[in-house]
Amino acid sequence: MCTVCGCGEGETRIEGHEHSHDHEHGHHHHAHEHKHEHHHHHQHAEHTHDYGQGPAHAHAPGLSQTRMLQIEEDILGRNNEYAAANRRWFAERGILALNLVSSPGSGKTTLLTRSIDDLKEELKLSVIEGDQQTANDAERIRETGVRALQINTGKGCHLDGHMVGHALETLEPENGSVLFIENVGNLVCPAAFDLGEAHKVAILSVTEGEDKPIKYPDMFHAADLMLLNKIDLLPYVQFDIDKCIEYARRVNPGIRVLQVSATSGEGMDSWYQWIRATRQLALTV
Repeated sequence: MCTVCGCGEGETRIEGHEHSHDHEHGHHHHAHEHKHEHHHHHQHAEHTHDYGQGPAHAHAPGLSQTRMLQIEEDILGRNNEYAAANRRWFAERGILALNLVSSPGSGKTTLLTRSIDDLKEELKLSVIEGDQQTANDAERIRETGVRALQINTGKGCHLDGHMVGHALETLEPENGSVLFIENVGNLVCPAAFDLGEAHKVAILSVTEGEDKPIKYPDMFHAADLMLLNKIDLLPYVQFDIDKCIEYARRVNPGIRVLQVSATSGEGMDSWYQWIRATRQLALTV
């Protein structure tokens, strides 16, 4: 079991890679180096495939609290190295990488497919799709005509920088493009794991509680943008938008909030304008 968040062992499978990543925490060590096109290198020191995350500590029999904390620091430290390499790779190519995070059922995939349909003639787009088991969402994305690559995390509850770095080898997003990374549905674990993205975008549906930002403060603190989705359902649900935004800004005073509906299209133009403006910044860095 992962000593950081408690997710179980499993295999991560990345489309286009013949091997899978075993999550045998504390047992499997190897020196690893992988390359991207144009002679980009991700040089990784010897590491363990401990794909854990977050502040929710799991109990690991036989380990002292001090040792557990050290393992957590090692896991997150290694991840940050992978994420930094990804970030350099994106910057060298003017690629805007967005990490989309939410709980299950927020409408994240529907919002993403609509965004792709509306922007694909204007912008170069690609997607890394994270899910524990199925490839259903990646297939939905590919139906739009945009390239998508699936990462199945098995029992793992988040993507990490190492997985994304491997996925980039196969996906090879175009220079100057926008890369959407749809993370595993989870408002806890992805908060702690940097993927090398420019921004985390938290998607919250009005069918969820307005107190989600203070229930899961780490995620909303880490996000630069919150998309309040499914606003077309407001007449039919009890949801206090003002209170939700107040909670979000309580944990993150700088967070930007956009109200959207991926179904009706309401507010989507403001989301697209944010993507355009943010992409321009990525091109000028």
